[in-house]
Amino acid sequence: MSANIVIVEDEEDLLELLEYTLQKEGYETIGFLNTKTVVQILEEEEIDLLIMDRNLPGVEGSEFVSELRNDGIDVPVIFLSAKDKDEDVEEGFVRGGDDYLTKPFNMKELLLRVKSILKRTSKKVSEGKLSYRDMVLDKSTRELKVDGKNVEVTKLEFDLLCEFITNKNSVLDRDYLLENVWQDSQNYQYKTVNVAINRLKEKIDPDKTKDYIQTVRGVGYKLC
Repeated sequence: MSANIVIVEDEEDLLELLEYTLQKEGYETIGFLNTKTVVQILEEEEIDLLIMDRNLPGVEGSEFVSELRNDGIDVPVIFLSAKDKDEDVEEGFVRGGDDYLTKPFNMKELLLRVKSILKRTSKKVSEGKLSYRDMVLDKSTRELKVDGKNVEVTKLEFDLLCEFITNKNSVLDRDYLLENVWQDSQNYQYKTVNVAINRLKEKIDPDKTKDYIQTVRGVGYKLC
């Protein structure tokens, strides 16, 4: 399956060039001139990579990415920015970037970085199904059914639920989840885990009658 890449760049000509170049390499792209609807796309679609400018109308790009991380959205990010000072680059990584390329840039270098990031961050999900109570997760199609009905979840939420069901007899602490779901226990906070799990619980149990995931105070979470 081709990778899905979101590009946020306020220079329209450059945005079109980036989309054209990436599509020639076989990637699917969604381009934006600002961040207004980016969060919605990241939550609703399977996005593999975000290429983000920093000098954007309305919001600074790295601040936007920092908010994504705080909200539990873990899509890999390459900053593509004219901010080229050492402290700018460091700030980009601190705020959640996975790579940083300064403008002007070489398009071939960007493509190499894109391939490298996608190779490193892609998760190999084995085929088959996981089930727990009235939930069924199809790992080949990444679909979730609860009581026979399809429930739309993000990639992160699906991976979280897989981890819980795979370890259904264990309490999973936040450090474990950051390491095994986010693949990074150093650059994320416990709040990130809490927010993501609360969103997942709202989707799989909107009436709050099934209580699939229980909080174990001071430890973490477990299926119940």
